[in-house]
Amino acid sequence: MSETGNRLRKLLESPNFDPQNYVKQLSQQSDGDRDLQEHRQKIQNLADETAQNLKKNVYKNYRQFIETAKEISYLESEMYQLSHILTEQKSIMESITQALLSTDKDETSKEMQAAFPKETEEVKQRTLTSLLEKVEGGKNIMDTPGRHLVYNGDLVEFDVDNMSQIQKVHAFLMNDCLLISTWLPNRRGAVKYKYNALYDLESFAVVNVKDNPPMKDMFKILMFPDSRIFQAENSKIKKEWLEILDETKKNKVSKDTHKKEEEVPTSPVRAEVSTNPFDVEDDHPAYAEESVDLSLDWIQELPEDLDVCIAQRDFEGAVDLLDKLNEYLKDQPVTPRVKELKVKVDERVRQLTEVLVFELSPDRSLRGGPKATRRAVSQLIRLGQSTKACELFLKNRAAAVQTAIRQLRIEGATLLYIHKLCNIFFTSLLETAKEFEMDFAGNTGCYSAFVVWSRSAMRMFVDAFSKQVFDSKESLSTAAECVKVAKEHCQQLTEIGLDLTFTLQSLLVKDIKAALLSYKDIIMEATKHRNSEEMWRRMNLMTPEAVAKLKDEMRSCGMGSFEQYMGEDCWVNLSYTIVAFTKQMMSFLEEGLKLYFPELHMVFLESLREIILVAVQHVDYSLRCEQDPEKKAFIVQNATFLHDTVLPVVELRFEEGVGKPAKQLQDLRKSTRPVRINPESTTSLV
Repeated sequence: MSETGNRLRKLLESPNFDPQNYVKQLSQQSDGDRDLQEHRQKIQNLADETAQNLKKNVYKNYRQFIETAKEISYLESEMYQLSHILTEQKSIMESITQALLSTDKDETSKEMQAAFPKETEEVKQRTLTSLLEKVEGGKNIMDTPGRHLVYNGDLVEFDVDNMSQIQKVHAFLMNDCLLISTWLPNRRGAVKYKYNALYDLESFAVVNVKDNPPMKDMFKILMFPDSRIFQAENSKIKKEWLEILDETKKNKVSKDTHKKEEEVPTSPVRAEVSTNPFDVEDDHPAYAEESVDLSLDWIQELPEDLDVCIAQRDFEGAVDLLDKLNEYLKDQPVTPRVKELKVKVDERVRQLTEVLVFELSPDRSLRGGPKATRRAVSQLIRLGQSTKACELFLKNRAAAVQTAIRQLRIEGATLLYIHKLCNIFFTSLLETAKEFEMDFAGNTGCYSAFVVWSRSAMRMFVDAFSKQVFDSKESLSTAAECVKVAKEHCQQLTEIGLDLTFTLQSLLVKDIKAALLSYKDIIMEATKHRNSEEMWRRMNLMTPEAVAKLKDEMRSCGMGSFEQYMGEDCWVNLSYTIVAFTKQMMSFLEEGLKLYFPELHMVFLESLREIILVAVQHVDYSLRCEQDPEKKAFIVQNATFLHDTVLPVVELRFEEGVGKPAKQLQDLRKSTRPVRINPESTTSLV
């Protein structure tokens, strides 16, 4: 770079550089335009050189950027594995501690049971009975023997979709079920709550909800296909709920398992065949121990191999091992050793399921589209949990669609925003449908859940659509174009056999109806205002260009016979009020046809009829009041234009757009026949 260029660069890079002073001094020092052009070229060369250097630096560091991104990805995976290993170590330490303390607890509990064999159980039942007396409709809950209270407390329920507060509830956790009751606004004596729902502990799963202020201290209860979300008073109470719920569910499972083990078959009749190899009962327990060989190396190492697969996120390998074990034990009898192996394997299956569920949770990254969920979904299906996989997949996609809509920036014209919104939403819906069909091809029972989800997603789309188009009071023409774009995108879903057009129409009909009625009122008010200032004079357009423009406008409206109403030079043998009414009327008709749904037929038709009546009644009133014969003849000419030209075009265009004739418009035209007048009379004769 030359010395002049270096000086210029240093000057421009100076922190105290003032562009205005620099240009001012440059203008004073320059002899003319040539010096300014040369200086401009120097600055341009400097800018090009700077851009070239930046480009070289980007290319130079591009490979380093890619390698750094890969290292970050590897580091993230290693950190996740390390976190999982630490979690496993923690659980092992807790189990060892629990085992060491269990002996003392068992001895203490035996002593307490020996001293007070029934007191504890009776106290728990009395406590539950006294609490349930405060619940309206909860008297039959104590009919189940052995049921007692574990924990209870106040919670606040929130809406799962929009996180708005629904109601205050009181939850009762019992040893085999969970009771949800709502607060009564008008208490009657000791009754404070009303029965709402009762869930068996095996019928739902408890999920922790990540704090997102102001929404915090929440947890979710999943009962396919529904879910409910509750908020505790503080983080301590939330932790107690989660821990006690988990412990109670484990105790119930353990208790049910012990009952099954203690049951002795009273008949040699073989039990009903089950698809689970662990559920098969053997008729000859004396020889069962010898008939199942569990000494194979891969079986002995199976629990540890499953732990490694889960820690390394090798979900496919873990499920392959489980399938191999199920195939091996398919026709084998259930022995005590097999049951012991079953307990170990079931714990790993539970851990694997939790990891797969976490992979599909909306809290995870939503990038990558629906294909990113395929791995976790396919493994859950292989584990026999297609219903849970379906529910989590659809929730993940709903969160992704909602996030994409929220991130869409509202800028520029409304129509441009609607194009982007439709492209994002319907493309996501189409991709989700294709991925769903691929993942759940063998589970046709899940398809109804997808249809329900699609309708829910469509409501989310319509909310965003209506907020931008109708709530912002856009013009009817803009609203019509936006609805047309949404219809066209919705038709794309028919490629995969999914038709949501009716759903879209039913969700939009309320807003479109309000827009039609509002625009109708605007036209009627404008027409009445022009009628109040009507002088019944011919229209003078002043220039041939204006005449040509009016002819084109009328021709585009379908008024082919408008030429006969043209006068000499730039005169039009119609009043300004009638011409303006015609253009506004035809515009409303065209925009209304773009918005037309069968549910809007009568609303649209009545709106057209009311608008036409305003003009017709004004012409009729003017004829009856006008005294001047020449003006009366001019009014008749305008009335003839309305009757013979405008109204037939409106009827024809309506029938073409809707597909059936409008009897109300035909009757209106017959009732407004053009009139013949007697110039000497002051009244109009039909």
